[in-house]
Amino acid sequence: MSPQARGRELAAQGKKLWTELGSVTSAACELMARYPDVPSLQAYRYAAGLSQDQAAARYNEVTGNQTSLGGTSINAWETWARRRGQGSPPPMASVLILCTAYGRGPLGISNEDISPTEIVAEAYERLPAEDQLALKKFSQSRAGTAGELPFDTDGSHVLRRAFPHSDHIKQIGPEFAITVPTVEYGNPEIDVFSLPNPNPGRLLDLTWETFGYGVERLSKQIKNLGKRLDVDICFGVNEAGLVMATFLASSRLSRCSIGYLRCNKVRDGIDLDTASYYPDAKESPTIVICDFEVKHADVIGFLVRRIRERYPKAELYFAVFGAMTKDRKLEVDSFDDLTGAAIMRAAEFEAIFIASTMSPPGIEPPLELR
Repeated sequence: MSPQARGRELAAQGKKLWTELGSVTSAACELMARYPDVPSLQAYRYAAGLSQDQAAARYNEVTGNQTSLGGTSINAWETWARRRGQGSPPPMASVLILCTAYGRGPLGISNEDISPTEIVAEAYERLPAEDQLALKKFSQSRAGTAGELPFDTDGSHVLRRAFPHSDHIKQIGPEFAITVPTVEYGNPEIDVFSLPNPNPGRLLDLTWETFGYGVERLSKQIKNLGKRLDVDICFGVNEAGLVMATFLASSRLSRCSIGYLRCNKVRDGIDLDTASYYPDAKESPTIVICDFEVKHADVIGFLVRRIRERYPKAELYFAVFGAMTKDRKLEVDSFDDLTGAAIMRAAEFEAIFIASTMSPPGIEPPLELR
């Protein structure tokens, strides 16, 4: 299929998704999940059902035809978003105009509020410094009304994404940001929530609402990694991890193959059950391992060694729902304040994603999934 034919097909899919979902943003997210090679800037255009020339015409309409933008400019911006070192970035003002243009939807009559931070998503760090600062100020001004979190303030110019307000979820405590090991040029800061335990010494039984919120948090961290993950296999550790892997594979990882690691306790530690499932994969696959919690035991180290034996040269990523802290303070200042920090570092993951922090003795998944 030629690029032009593929573009028409994706625009048609985007329009259909918009009809089904009622949102350009939702349709764009679904397109990116289905087609990992499509950057967000392009996905939003497809979700609005527009060709590049039509997008340019819509752009000019938004400006009251005070501009005469052509489809070649749209193409240059999308090429920049798709490949490092090619095309040219859209100016800050043009990003805002595109938000309005695409927010009108395929019919041109909607008025959806599209976030400029989402429309440039994975390519944000490649914007000129001036536009990064302008976008930072703009996002800060929206924080009180649109629920969008501001940028970080450590000078790294890494965008922090908005997360659904969690005050209505009773089990969730304060939220905070920590720096974790990640890929080269990736976003090292992740937003984590705490899980205060009102009954110290007893497991905290999670509700489905809390569990779902944590999986959604992991999904957003993966999205904001700084590069698009083309995952071959998503492994779930035991039943709780398998549920996490199923949701993440469907919502964020382009419905990749799902594997299963069932652990059995033995006298000297753990072993893998014969019920474990290892999907076939290409040479040097990209693999995400999903586990419900990380405490003191080096379970993940054991599993990583087994995975590397079966899939040599694999790139491994780790997504965990709950990480135990070394003391009672859940809002840790550093990744190394987690009890499993050394274990996770030793596993040499490409990147680590953490939804929440917890205190001893830990947390229990809904329905006591094992």
